[in-house]
Amino acid sequence: MQQHTESEQLMILHTNDIHSHFGAMVQLSEMIEAERQIWRDDLLLLDIGDHMDRAAVETEGTLGQANVDVLNLTGYDAVTIGNNEGLTFTPELLEQAYAGLQCPVVCCNIKETSTGAAPGWMKEHHIVVKAGFTIGLIGATAAFSEFYRILGWEALDPIESIRSQVEQIRGQVDFVILMSHLGLRMDEQLAEEVRGIDLILGGHSHHLLEEPLYIKETCLAAAEKYGHYLGRILIGRNPAGQTSVQEGGVLKVDPPAVGREGEREPLNKVGEAIAIHARHAAEQLKRTVAITQQVLPVQYDGESPFANLLAQSVRRFTGSQIAIVNSGQLLGELPDGEISEGVLHALCPSPINPCRMKLKGAYILQSLEESLIPETTARPIYGFGFRGKVLGSLCVDGMEIEYDPSRAPFSRISKATIEGVPIVPEIEYDVGTLDMFTFGIGYKSLSFGTEKVFILPEFLRDLLRLELQTPGAVEQSLSSRWHKQPEH
Repeated sequence: MQQHTESEQLMILHTNDIHSHFGAMVQLSEMIEAERQIWRDDLLLLDIGDHMDRAAVETEGTLGQANVDVLNLTGYDAVTIGNNEGLTFTPELLEQAYAGLQCPVVCCNIKETSTGAAPGWMKEHHIVVKAGFTIGLIGATAAFSEFYRILGWEALDPIESIRSQVEQIRGQVDFVILMSHLGLRMDEQLAEEVRGIDLILGGHSHHLLEEPLYIKETCLAAAEKYGHYLGRILIGRNPAGQTSVQEGGVLKVDPPAVGREGEREPLNKVGEAIAIHARHAAEQLKRTVAITQQVLPVQYDGESPFANLLAQSVRRFTGSQIAIVNSGQLLGELPDGEISEGVLHALCPSPINPCRMKLKGAYILQSLEESLIPETTARPIYGFGFRGKVLGSLCVDGMEIEYDPSRAPFSRISKATIEGVPIVPEIEYDVGTLDMFTFGIGYKSLSFGTEKVFILPEFLRDLLRLELQTPGAVEQSLSSRWHKQPEH
């Protein structure tokens, strides 16, 4: 393999939104190593956030250590955080995970509420010298302000935060790179409004730019999601002595190679590390949290005991009048016998948190009617923390519903009551539900609540664990809340 010898060129490789797809990390590391053999020290490797995802056993069981080892072994020069790092780990756990990271974490719009400064392990910007270029790195992440505030952080307006950093470093560097976990729309706005950014490497919205996008003086690039692509940008000096992008694009990441006998090729150092962490994670998640005497089924087109148990857990944890959840959060039935942390993680992997809100009876009734429409319950859902396959039906606690499936859609519910009293459309009720719904995902009527209170850092699987440890909870989940009226 021929080594790069031309002077004053720098190869920038970038990844984003890998979401703990560890198989892809092995392939990516091999492709990156091949590029490194060509470019040697004239290579800059960056990750744009959401490298971690607690839906993966390796991440959950090691609390991110598996991801940090991969970043180190692959040789990243800097990373920024996505919402999966920032919101699904407490600040303490994230600090603990990043303690062993051998490159800087760069993000300019996250501050500690208590100090007004960035966490000690985070840099607002980072300046690196490579291939004779002085490169200024600025990072920023999506500002889910309400959620970050609960964790003790302030998420600042990214545009103003980035503008301030550009003004600080523009005169010190040849080239400014924004590591943006903000999404394509925000990247386009930044390119229009903030002068002095040469290159925006994007993430968060999982967009793919097979060729760079140019807006005014700024080049935009992004490599989709899940390690499907490796981003590649070459910069150099033009005849006028200015540093600029010379070419760019993405390389498709092929699936792991399989030998003649169906055996995968020998693992490289990244693959070996992942295998070790996978074994360690599985061992960590073996702890028994409950023992059950019977199987709790789940179904996605109607009421089921396991989903009832989830609704009970949300109602009890949030202290609400009623709870409304979707069965699609659960990926299978709850077995009988010993229930371990690993079992709950496998059945409810989504990093979704409970919340409490005031919601008008009209919106409650609307969402319940939607739950009786097969096209709704079978709809695939993506993003906003959801790691299931389909939306699923609504299951509830604290209320009773009578319905006639033979009637026309949106007129099938004849009565819905709370403690025997019919729900009144104009009255606001205290509802425990899921943060996912507040973004208008799935059952849109559930996004119209007021006085929303988000509860972090507990996930739904944490609530299930507590519910399983509550005497009588399993038996309660067997009681129907949806009552089908007899056919006439």
